[in-house]
Amino acid sequence: MTNASTPSIAAAKQEPGSALSFYAVWLLAAITLVVLPLVFGAGGSLTSFCLIGIAIIFALSYNILLGQTGLLSFGHAVQYGLGGFLAVHVMNAVASHNWPIPLPVIPLVGGIGGMAFALLVGWVMTKRAGTVFAMISLGIGELVASSSLILRSVFGGESGITTDRTSLMPMFGWTFGPQIQVYYLIAFWVMVSAIAMYALTRTPLGRICNAVRDNPERVEFIGYDPHVVRYLAYMFAGFFAGIAGGLTAINFEIANSAYLGATQSGLVLFSAFIGGTAYFFGPILGAILVTYLQLGLTSVTSVWQLYFGIIFIGIVMFAPGGIAGILMKHRPLIRAGTLSTVIPSYLVAAIPTLALALGVILTIETVARFSGGEPINLLGIPFVATAPTTWATAAVLLVGGFLVARITWRRVAEAWDRAATVARDRGYLA
Repeated sequence: MTNASTPSIAAAKQEPGSALSFYAVWLLAAITLVVLPLVFGAGGSLTSFCLIGIAIIFALSYNILLGQTGLLSFGHAVQYGLGGFLAVHVMNAVASHNWPIPLPVIPLVGGIGGMAFALLVGWVMTKRAGTVFAMISLGIGELVASSSLILRSVFGGESGITTDRTSLMPMFGWTFGPQIQVYYLIAFWVMVSAIAMYALTRTPLGRICNAVRDNPERVEFIGYDPHVVRYLAYMFAGFFAGIAGGLTAINFEIANSAYLGATQSGLVLFSAFIGGTAYFFGPILGAILVTYLQLGLTSVTSVWQLYFGIIFIGIVMFAPGGIAGILMKHRPLIRAGTLSTVIPSYLVAAIPTLALALGVILTIETVARFSGGEPINLLGIPFVATAPTTWATAAVLLVGGFLVARITWRRVAEAWDRAATVARDRGYLA
């Protein structure tokens, strides 16, 4: 009896501290968004931060479907793109009629556009989950994307529709012409959207979405309709995706068919899954990583999409919980103070793992640039794609790194088991 009641008493004592840390995390996030452009003030950095902020909202909206409700969508870019197009049309209408609508309200218009489309098609789409929903979402996504090239009066064809964000009325003296002002607008909507989506996960609707994801038959047994729950989740996801699309339209001052394509849907899927759908902050980490990789790899290699595929396969095979899942697995070890026993094994395994990664990169770039004879620069070392030494180096790094990495990661597993056993004995690991 004493042992059973002790955790409850301890949990009750930790409630004020946990609530304080909860608000501290949000406060720290807000301060980070404010200070970030002051520390990294270059034009390229501001552009990257804006893209990351939009990607965070988009990935969190997708996680309402995948992580919260268990709906795998291949066409989530539809709500994103339609929200962007509606935002552009409204911006042009506001500018031409001199309506007193400030620019910070426009993302809300994009959200309404995304929700309106979800309201229109969602009832049919969400009747079934699983493969049926995934295939229907893919079909509707391709249908809307192809229609955007046909309905020129609405979507502008291949060139899209342009706008001017500075033509709207200023707000507090801000014209939103400078990129720094656009960044703070995006940062404001990132905080508002993230807080709103997190609050949604704590509501009864958010909890019942989790139940529908895990066991829809039991949800129906207790009196809820899984179809209605999925439909509501689909509308909320469309709303926040539309907000992200509206911010994209403001940032680039254009909306085109690329917003609606399968590439955009694939990137948000990568962001959510690589980051980890089981935790709220997982898609945030995934959005940051995928956006930085996209910006960095596109300027370095022509086969950047292949690297995304390799990373995605690796996450699915070896870390299905994503980056957030990997981080959270270390939490009991940190609390028990046993993580220090695993770190030396991590450092040893990092060397052959890095060699393996370099071998994969060198092999891919050698094959991709073999016909053109383009030079390869790997960590400042030049390689020629047609030289035998390049192929030999790639083979040594690939095979040698793989064999040694297997041995070292087995030792990591052994060290992890020992640390986890101690943590479990101390009551920190379930």
